[in-house]
This record gives sequence, C-alpha cells and structure tokens, in this order.
Amino acid sequence: MTAPLSRHRRALAIPAGLAVAASLAFLPGTPAAATPAAETAPSTAADATSLSYVVNVTPGHRPSATVRRAIAKAGGTIVTSYDRIGVIVVHSANPDFAKTVRKVRGVQSAGATRTAPLPSAATTDTGAPQVLGGEELAAARAASAKAESQDPLESLQWDLPAIKADKAHEKTLGSKKVTVAVIDTGVDDTHPDIAPNFDRQASVNCVAGKPDTTDGAWRPSAAESPHGTHVAGEIAAAKNGVGMTGVAPGVKVAGIKVSNPDGFFYTEAVVCGFMWAAEHGVDVTNNSYYTDPWYFNCKDDPDQKALVEAVSRASRYAEKKGAVNVAAAGNENYDLTSDEITDPSSPNDTTPGDRTVDPSKCLDIPTQLPGVVTVAATGAKGLKSSFSNYGRGVIDIAAPGGDSTAYQTPEPPATSGLILGTLPGGKWGYMAGTSMASPHVAGVAALIKSTHPHASPAMVKALLYAEADATACTKPYDIDGDGKVDAVCEGPKNRNGFYGWGMADALDAVTW
Repeated sequence: MTAPLSRHRRALAIPAGLAVAASLAFLPGTPAAATPAAETAPSTAADATSLSYVVNVTPGHRPSATVRRAIAKAGGTIVTSYDRIGVIVVHSANPDFAKTVRKVRGVQSAGATRTAPLPSAATTDTGAPQVLGGEELAAARAASAKAESQDPLESLQWDLPAIKADKAHEKTLGSKKVTVAVIDTGVDDTHPDIAPNFDRQASVNCVAGKPDTTDGAWRPSAAESPHGTHVAGEIAAAKNGVGMTGVAPGVKVAGIKVSNPDGFFYTEAVVCGFMWAAEHGVDVTNNSYYTDPWYFNCKDDPDQKALVEAVSRASRYAEKKGAVNVAAAGNENYDLTSDEITDPSSPNDTTPGDRTVDPSKCLDIPTQLPGVVTVAATGAKGLKSSFSNYGRGVIDIAAPGGDSTAYQTPEPPATSGLILGTLPGGKWGYMAGTSMASPHVAGVAALIKSTHPHASPAMVKALLYAEADATACTKPYDIDGDGKVDAVCEGPKNRNGFYGWGMADALDAVTW
C-alpha cells in the first residue's frame, strides 16, 4: 500500500479512525525580509522572471574575481556567498546561466534550485492538523491529574512511554546548554510550552537564502504552516504544568525558517539553515522536509547534481561544527533500497511528471546524505507506520510518528494514534508522519548530548544507535488487514529495513 502523493510529505494530518489515504496535510512556509546581500540584490521586477541558482566552487575562499565576473557576464547577481563551503547563491533571468557558468574555470558545479520563476507560481496545499478541542482538553487534564509528575496533556502522549521518555524524565529533563534547531516552516516562540526553552540567538529566517535576523522573523504568520511549531513542541515543550511535555523538556529549541510562502524548501534556504546552525552553537538539527523541487535529486542531471553538492557541503559543515543532523525518511511507503522508484511528483513547483529513478543514485536530500540520521516512523502498536519509507541500510533508527487510529490504536487514556504537538496561538493538536518521528530522535540525541556534553556528533550517533531497542522485522506486514503484504522488511533484529538499529530509547540515553 502506497500513500498518495502531495507536494510536501514529511507530515500527515490523519483523521482519527480513517486510513492514511483519507487526508494528507502538507504545509506552507513563510516569506523573508532579506538582509543586505553580498552584492546588490535583484529588484522585485527582475525576480519575477528570475530563477535562483547555487554555484559551487572551492571552499575556504571568497569567490575568485574570474568567477564573479563570469557570474555577472552571464546575467547573474550574487545574493550571498557561503565561502567556508564554497556555495554561492545567485539570481538570474538568463535561462542558460547554469550552462554558461559551468564552463568557467573554478566552478565545480552549478544548477537552478527551482523550475518556477521567483516568486514561486505554485499554490498552497490545503489541510490542517486536528486541533485539540475543549472536551478533549478537559478529559486529558483530568487523567493527568492522577499522576502528579505529568503535564496536563501528557496522558494523551502515548509516544513518550513508547521511547521511555517518561522514565528518562525522572532522571533528567536535559540541559539548558544544549540547543536543538528546528529547520522548518517557522516556530511560534510565544507558545506557553515553547517560550521557556526558546533560543532566540540561534533562531533566524533563511527563506531568501541568507539570514534575516529581524526579531521574530523565525515565526510563521497566522496564515502559514504550524508544522515547525508542532515539531518544536515534540522536542522541547517545557515540563511546566502547561499543556504537553517534549522528549527533552529541559533543552533549548531554536527556529530556523526555510520554507517559502508556497511551502517550498529550496536549496539556498536549506544551505543557509545548516550554515546558521553551524555558526550558532546548535547541537542537533531536525529536518522534517525534503529539498524541493525534486523528491529525488539525480547526480547525472547537472542541475540536480549541484543541489546535492550544495546541501551536502552545508550539512557536513554543520556536523563538523558539532551538530547531529536528524532527518525524516519520508511518507510514501517507498523501499529506498529498491532498484527503481516511480516518482510522480517532481518537479513539484511547476508541472510534475512520472519519472523512474534509482534511489541509490538519485537522492532525497538531506535525508539520504552521508552522516544524516534517517528516521522511520512507528505507530501506537510499535509497528512501522503505514506511510513510512523504509530500506535496509538507509533507515538508521525508528521512533513514534503516528498512524491511522484504525491501524494502530493506543492504550487508554490516549485516544488518537497520531502525535500530539504544539500549534501556533497557544494551541495543541495532532499530526502524523515521519515529520513527527524525526523530532523524537532529535530529542533523544539532545538528551545524550546533555548527559555527555563533550561527546562529538559521531559519538552521539553511536550512542543513539547502541541504546536503541532492537526491533525485529514485521512479517508479514499487512497493516490494513486486507490480506495483501504492504511492504517487505529485510535484515536481522538489530539492523533491518523497517526499524534500523531499533526504536529510540530515551531512558538508556540518560543512564549509560
């Protein structure tokens, strides 16, 4: 069974009791007010017919005079340059810009980051999370009142005991010296469950491909996506007697906004996000998205090759500077180790069409990049979520991401098989997807870093995998009970295609 496709597929909003196919909610991003560029930025009129490009050169130096002249001669305007990793962000209305610049000495690769002109011509997806109503809030508060140590809505969070986070909190809530950056659609830091732990200094708007440090620029507007706010609460909602509890409720959380008003996560914004995290002391990044407009970026295409290279350089740099990068595996029930996959959704900012790709050569970025922790989703019964991508050697670890309540029903007093999280405006609601699994692992990584403050990213990842609860393959996997196998798991109990090294374990993370 394969879930239907939509423009963004790291988060699902699934009505309780209905199949995954019933409702997919993928969420829009937010605009940016640009800070001064390295060179004069193009006008709004020019942007209307321009594309954005990344030009990759030798890292460690300012772009050479030869490269800068060639960019200008080809009709390009440099927006900003990340010299440490050799990635230049350029706008140009010349349709042959990338082809021309690739021939220049010193340019290693160059490609368009989108297929639609600036600004994107796409429309916003529809769909919304299930907002927790008054009756549900009252019932949850009554249930949690019986447990003195619980926040009011914690009784609805079946996902916390699933990874033993409730037991871990008896030992530690995590360190205020650890920051997790939510690279996403923006975070509402005024939410009462997020405000106590919000790291303003590590927060920014990167939508334009360069940092906008205007106060509050990291927030989504009322009309924009609640996705990043939901993720932030899953990671670090404070244990403060209000609402819900995060996996690591004592650590700091930052918002790095990289999604534009139409909900696209373009390469230049993602590069900016990783670079900002690297330079601002972030310990863990959560990446519950894929980099648009290509679901899979094929290295034999010169444009897509450049995008892979740019994001790879940025994610590697963030890890080099101390960050563990955690990413969602995706929501199409794809086997990412299969010989071929039919991708009907790319490019998603103009006119997508079916194409067959080899996922070992065409990469979902940042999910499939080296060094990134790739997370699969599980439901309330501990089985792979019906929508979660999988693949032996690709999936590193599993964590609760929710599933249709009809497929995996939680034990009472929890009522929904989805994941509870914070929503803008001081609300809470349910969502599901590998988008929701990834922040659980980011939270556990933050607890490990809190317990082992001098651990390198490599050591944090090693402990994350060693402490995971080995989980055997589900065979046969017939999640909807229709008598047909919906996915095939390969590998042993401690390293397989559904669960990787196993289910994340927060308790072991703080007791090792």
